[in-house]
Amino acid sequence: MGRTSTRLPSFCLNRVTTRVRVRSPAIESRPLSPQASKVSSVDDELAADGATKEMEHSRRIMIVVDRSSEAKAALHWALSHSVQSNDTVVLVEVTKPSKHGERTPRERQPKDYALLHDMKRICQARKPEVQVELSLVPGEERGPAIVGEASKRGVVLLVMGQRKRSVTWRWVMMWAGSKPGGDAVDYCIRNATCTALAVRRKSRRGGGYLITTKRHRDFWLLA
Repeated sequence: MGRTSTRLPSFCLNRVTTRVRVRSPAIESRPLSPQASKVSSVDDELAADGATKEMEHSRRIMIVVDRSSEAKAALHWALSHSVQSNDTVVLVEVTKPSKHGERTPRERQPKDYALLHDMKRICQARKPEVQVELSLVPGEERGPAIVGEASKRGVVLLVMGQRKRSVTWRWVMMWAGSKPGGDAVDYCIRNATCTALAVRRKSRRGGGYLITTKRHRDFWLLA
């Protein structure tokens, strides 16, 4: 009996190998284990919104950036395992609204885009063939601002960095549900119309990534 590796679709995880390995079932074999079924479910979820590996036209992938190490790790993960040569990367940064009202792009200063340009240089170094767009979005609440911008730009995949949270904090967020005042990452995963996922390194020493989507939390992927 041969062996096959259960893996996520190439549109998102071109070089990711999961820690789950299952045997190809015979016609009369037992049903897949819950763990193997979970991998298939993740595979289906990440292939949603028409973003399958058969797509040949350019996709728009949004990556949320800030000055945290988690956001930078998510950017590197997306460039390594999700972004393809014909895609367009949309880098979005959410800022607090100005006290003098929302400024037009012409009224903004070059320093306002400093972080976005730094992240753009990383994209150009890793994927020089990829188109990169910058989006500076003012918003009191990060979650609704990100979801609104993703919908406006028609992205098929939203990638965010996520910090490690305590068990108590998670219970509080479960109680809060999808309220705008809750965690921005959880809000985006629950409310984005496109496929949204949060990325976190398993540890500082490596060991792969923990991926959270609408259906699965902290799903371990080896990189």
